[in-house]
Amino acid sequence: MKKLFAEFFGTFWLVFGGCGSAVFAAGVPDIGIGLLGVALAFGLTVLTMAYAVGHISGGHFNPAVSFGLLAGGRFSAKDLIPYIVAQCLGAIVAAGCLYTILNGAGAVEFSKPGDFATNFYGEAVYNGKAFSMGAAFLAEFLLTAFFLIVIMGATDKWANGKFAGLAIGLALTLIHLISIPITNTSVNPARSLSQAVFVGGTAMSQLWLFWVAPILGGIVGGLIYKFLLQRDTAEIAD
Repeated sequence: MKKLFAEFFGTFWLVFGGCGSAVFAAGVPDIGIGLLGVALAFGLTVLTMAYAVGHISGGHFNPAVSFGLLAGGRFSAKDLIPYIVAQCLGAIVAAGCLYTILNGAGAVEFSKPGDFATNFYGEAVYNGKAFSMGAAFLAEFLLTAFFLIVIMGATDKWANGKFAGLAIGLALTLIHLISIPITNTSVNPARSLSQAVFVGGTAMSQLWLFWVAPILGGIVGGLIYKFLLQRDTAEIAD
């Protein structure tokens, strides 16, 4: 049960810190944190919780990561559904807190893609560029696959585990720097679900992509590391 609480609180922190920074601080005139700040905020949430509770649950905080670690042989199938439920609940509760705080400054209505840090595709939200569904799918797939490669490499028994949280947090920062203008960055189905629940409409109808692409990417990344990159005993002996 402690593992599930760790996943709940870790995912809560990821959504509250990452999406919260996008909702409250990104667009503030003169002092707003912008794209770089939001990307760093997401990285910091994972970095801090990796060290806080990663030793309890493994620090997934993301259904795509759980699927990827399962494919890579680092996670038990019997724990998959409980982990995903805990992650989604943590994310939704965090989004509910953000929604309550946001309405504390007056009732809000969501009218356009990207509102409340939702994910999107096919909409010109940043720089007048609208990326197609296929482009969004490819971006989410590739970035999640590489995220899993980083996670599995950084936590490998042959790696320096003391710096695993730092490597993973910086990887998530980089991922956001690349893909915020494309999809508002998911690579995490729980994070996408939590914001879409409160916005509805297009955010909910497009949600499938932000589950399917990251999960497939996570599985492929896990398999790539397991079969192409992971060192075995024979290699060490040589």
